[in-house]
Amino acid sequence: MSAARPLPNRVDPFGALRATTARGALMGNRGGQFHRDDQTLSPRRRPWTNKTWIACVCAFKDRWRPVWGSGYTELFFLDEPTALAAGHRPCFECRRAEAELFRAAFASKARISALDMDLRLHEERLDGTSKRRHALPIDALPDHAMIARGDAAFWVHGDRLHPWSFQGYGEPIARPTRETVDVLTPPSILRALAAGYKPRSPSA
Repeated sequence: MSAARPLPNRVDPFGALRATTARGALMGNRGGQFHRDDQTLSPRRRPWTNKTWIACVCAFKDRWRPVWGSGYTELFFLDEPTALAAGHRPCFECRRAEAELFRAAFASKARISALDMDLRLHEERLDGTSKRRHALPIDALPDHAMIARGDAAFWVHGDRLHPWSFQGYGEPIARPTRETVDVLTPPSILRALAAGYKPRSPSA
């Protein structure tokens, strides 16, 4: 595709794929190739090939491949809180140290396999083929969670909510209290954040 027609490879906090010229800080995939040979998506095909949804660095060991070539469908995220909200976890190959920290925070009482994390996250991130939202009290949310207000997403950081966009975050608003909100970040990832996992994130 030309620069005038970007690929629909940017992921929003709802897990949806959008076409935009804005760039992302992290790359990822959902287990393999689900785009067609003409670099388009089929409306009848689900946007993943298996339950391994990962978030990777954009450059690793001088590897290079054409985006949306063969093998797997590259996806891009504004930052790690966005990737986590969409239900992606750190990659154990290109982000090994961070992935191990995530694993330890994900299940503090026993070592859990990557497969078991993927299975649990797949149940938590989807309602059928749509994004699953979790109604939770906002006061209990850790930093770096993402919530939804209608069709808008907000990054939770301290006592502020930062409105999300593909270009970055807008002017923050005060974080309310004693409210139940629609949370986009899967519950298991919320627990990992609360247990001390520190995602790559923008400076607030």
